[in-house]
Amino acid sequence: MPPPASVSIGAKIAPAEAAQIRELLEAGLYLDESDFVRDAIRHRLSEIKVIKCREVDFQTAKKEILGYYKARGEAYPDEAARDLELDFDLVMKATGELRREGRLVEA
Repeated sequence: MPPPASVSIGAKIAPAEAAQIRELLEAGLYLDESDFVRDAIRHRLSEIKVIKCREVDFQTAKKEILGYYKARGEAYPDEAARDLELDFDLVMKATGELRREGRLVEA
């Protein structure tokens, strides 16, 4: 059986939010409430990225993180975690150890 072409989702919102949506409809920005909801969902989903964390041992993580910073230069730990698909706490622990070892210096 093929998946449905669309799925209906119900939600309750505050009266103030409904009034704001009505104002947008009256201004001609959306065809109807459903058009607004679809646009809002698409917009929000484009802002969110689920980060998949790989399972690697600590020494492997340190090597990957060190290579990442050598190739990239400056970066925040959350960027390294995202780009390398590593757990943020693991990146923090590994970068701390790399700094203590003198192998990674802050810019």
